[in-house]
Amino acid sequence: MENTVDWRVGLPELTSERVVLRELQLSDATTLARELNAPEVKRFVWAPPPTATAFEQFIEWAHAERATGRYICYGVVPRGESSAVGVFELRQLQPRFLRGELGFVLAARFWDRGIFAEGAQLLLDFAVDVVNVHRIEARASIDNDRGNAALKKLGAKLEGTLSEAFVRDDRFLDQYLWAILARQWREIRTRERQRASADR
Repeated sequence: MENTVDWRVGLPELTSERVVLRELQLSDATTLARELNAPEVKRFVWAPPPTATAFEQFIEWAHAERATGRYICYGVVPRGESSAVGVFELRQLQPRFLRGELGFVLAARFWDRGIFAEGAQLLLDFAVDVVNVHRIEARASIDNDRGNAALKKLGAKLEGTLSEAFVRDDRFLDQYLWAILARQWREIRTRERQRASADR
């Protein structure tokens, strides 16, 4: 992808075999409100907008924040679907996106189908090659086995524990802090390409 892409004007579509990442649309609101407010999904994330109307307001906010260059939010559309069933977020933590925080949530019916892995790879490629993020951080509650395993498999490094950094059911829970640097991600992707080439 060209470094000249002005993503502040509109996010470019990112595609792989199983998933399309595209900018959220107001028409996604109903599906997102239904899928992401399921108890098994809400357990591990900050409370999503509770209704379709609230999700529409979030989508409008996300577009406005993207235009400022502070926030990126992609809708996750598995192949064969028309609406987004999850999101990948990248929040600016330092000016010029030197440091960003990755957030993600996906409808439970699409867990363990390779959607997260492919979507995360697309987003990290975009973050490193286009947005020029130097360091990407992610947080997951310590009891989120699936989320922590996914981040480790992606190549992120566990850097520590954040005490009582997440709230669930009025209880404070610890989170793990994961991080990956741009140069580490480029090395991972180079090794993957070399393996794919050797397998041909």
